[in-house]
Amino acid sequence: MRSFCSTATAEPLRCLVLAVLVLALVGIGVELLLLEHTDGRWQLAPLVLIGLALLGLGWFGLAGSRVSLRVFQVIMGLFVVAGPIGVYQHYAGNAEFELEMAPAMLGLDLFTESMMGATPVLAPGTMLQLGLLGLAFTFRHPVFTGTGASTPSTDG
Repeated sequence: MRSFCSTATAEPLRCLVLAVLVLALVGIGVELLLLEHTDGRWQLAPLVLIGLALLGLGWFGLAGSRVSLRVFQVIMGLFVVAGPIGVYQHYAGNAEFELEMAPAMLGLDLFTESMMGATPVLAPGTMLQLGLLGLAFTFRHPVFTGTGASTPSTDG
């Protein structure tokens, strides 16, 4: 089994980023399950992405290959895309509800009420943050640069 982190100078920070990422992935995944965030494909998307991220990290932990880390980067890229989509979905759902309650509502009133609605509009932004954190973990990783004590093989 390969180590996620090597002992190079920058690696303790990389290990800290990884620890925060894993803690956040598990915590947010559990929270989404407890909130029953499972109604349809849009609500399942963050759970699926979190599962893929944890599997990707597991694969990299076992294989330590460039391919496994590149796949993890792609998954983190999907997180970055999913964040704004989720913000839009939450806002649109709140706006739809507000318009059902007050069909004549427009402009700033509709925006304000939608932003303060029952569904937390900015919560999906967490996916964007997780994606950026995951990409920070992979930034100039020894697997890609060929440096460090634990340079793994290039096969998957």
